[in-house]
Amino acid sequence: MNYQLGIIDTSIIILYGLILIVMGIYFYRRSKTSEQFMVAGRSVPAWAAGIAVMSAYTSSISYIAVPGKAFDSNWHPLIFALAAIPVSWFVTKYVIPHYRKNKIISVYNYLEKKIGLWGRIYASLSFVLFMIGRTAVILYLSSLLLTSFIDIDIKTIILLIGLITIIYTLMGGMEAVIWTDVMQSVIMIGGILFCSVILSIEVFSGPEHLIQKAFDANKFSLGDPSFSLSSRTIWVMIIYGVTENIRNLIADQNYTQKYSSVATEKEAKRSVWIAMLIYLPLTAMFLFIGTALFAFYSSPGNVPGEAITRGDQVFPYFIATELPVGMKGLIIAAILAASMSTIDSALNCSATVLFVDYYKKFFRRDASEKNSMIFLRLTTIIWGIMGILFALLLIGAKSALDIWWQISGIFGGGILGLFLIGIFNIKIKHWQGILSVVFSILIIIWGSFMRELPKGLDWLECTLDPIIIGAFSTAGLLSLALIFVVINKTFILNK
Repeated sequence: MNYQLGIIDTSIIILYGLILIVMGIYFYRRSKTSEQFMVAGRSVPAWAAGIAVMSAYTSSISYIAVPGKAFDSNWHPLIFALAAIPVSWFVTKYVIPHYRKNKIISVYNYLEKKIGLWGRIYASLSFVLFMIGRTAVILYLSSLLLTSFIDIDIKTIILLIGLITIIYTLMGGMEAVIWTDVMQSVIMIGGILFCSVILSIEVFSGPEHLIQKAFDANKFSLGDPSFSLSSRTIWVMIIYGVTENIRNLIADQNYTQKYSSVATEKEAKRSVWIAMLIYLPLTAMFLFIGTALFAFYSSPGNVPGEAITRGDQVFPYFIATELPVGMKGLIIAAILAASMSTIDSALNCSATVLFVDYYKKFFRRDASEKNSMIFLRLTTIIWGIMGILFALLLIGAKSALDIWWQISGIFGGGILGLFLIGIFNIKIKHWQGILSVVFSILIIIWGSFMRELPKGLDWLECTLDPIIIGAFSTAGLLSLALIFVVINKTFILNK
């Protein structure tokens, strides 16, 4: 589908890009040291860090895919957001005090202290490779969406979004990332609120409330309560929500670096709670939009065009056909904001990890501030360019999301398990830890690729829902590690 924007809407998007560059130039003057570039001198207010953490949870995928899920099925994604609440309690009570005590910038330094250098190298390398894939997928999907509204080749859009994000991240460092995330979040939330109000008026007004169509179709359900792990049941979403939120808040530099940018432990904890208390209702609004769109298009007078074949197309269609001039541009800018707030964080955090875990650790322990800043800015550029190149390679891919799941599964394998080993002080030998990681990666490979096998090999087939493969790989790693603990204790007793 293709709906061209007018001059006013296009001008709004161009103005938005220019504002981001100006913000990067402004924060360039305040980003003169490596600590300022990486953690903003630990001077960010808790509320701003909280909004930045929340923005790491959202992207253009959230803006389109979450309403699409509600349109196609029900509110089961809300379980993921609800699971973040108990996880946040665990993180603020047990994890953040550890990190603040050790003045952590790169969270992977924690692994070296707990399980050894090998864990730090594995996790940090996995993370920076993971960020290339993350940047590429977000760039590609947001650019693909934008091609529906702007008559520009997708390659050009990928280059423009990528370069603008590189420029302001490169110049302003973490302070630019956080404050542009704040601005982008305001735009994003404003756009969602506007669409929610417009749709509410449509589906709740009139003699026959259209919203009843959604209730009749059970669209507000949280999913199938049966205890099955092979489909998107409530139990699957609980498992996925708990493990993924734990991974985000304790093992993903995108999140930990932002709540490390505040002055005190108390403010770090507050920033996480601020993030969750925004993210939960925001997810509900995304889902409400999808459900309201289902009700809206259930009316005979509002049937969508034949081009709408799946849920993730319906919100862009509504934006293009129902919103007034000016608001279209703001909503598209909001979707870009959600996308760019994810990419800028990925670039800054990748540069930080490469600097702390490799450059300072192995090459230049006593690097001057000048050399440190050169390295940080250079790696920001390199990782941004790599993300752009991989995004260009995704053009024409059958399913970018499937590729993203495989990337995140393979590179994320074992990282959460290693952090849990460290946090719970599970003592194992280095070679046992490495074997445990290998075992978790084998589980991911099995869960990702051993599907729809030919007859005779069906006993090898994985029937688990793909989104909980990461949880099973983590469970596998911890189980093998605990077996090694028992073996080690038995060996010592028998000596």
